[in-house]
Amino acid sequence: MERMTSAQLHALQKAETPKEDKRRVRGAQRIEVDGIMFDSKAEANRWRQLALLQRAGEISGLRRQVEIPLEGRDGPIMTDGGKRQRVYRADFVYVDHALGVQVIEDRKGHETDVFNLKKAILSAQGIEVLVT
Repeated sequence: MERMTSAQLHALQKAETPKEDKRRVRGAQRIEVDGIMFDSKAEANRWRQLALLQRAGEISGLRRQVEIPLEGRDGPIMTDGGKRQRVYRADFVYVDHALGVQVIEDRKGHETDVFNLKKAILSAQGIEVLVT
């Protein structure tokens, strides 16, 4: 029986273990639709619905992956290194003509603690997030 060092074992394990995407929640799989990558099938399906609503004239200005800066009581909330401002990335942003307001929407199958924290910070900034 041949023996190996711990460094050899780690190298072997690293080579055999596929890299895990830490952003995936509950097994969501990335999917491409019309040349656009989405984090889940549910998000892709919601994009299709919103695109139809925009073509019908019910909404306008449809955008995806819109970054919204996070602000605290004392100013911008910075990353741990302090070099960049933290942001919330909305799945979709659009204007709903029936309501006459801009809608910030996040397609969630499961709300994480990080999402709930960012949603609370946005709420304190006067920004509400529609979770679908």
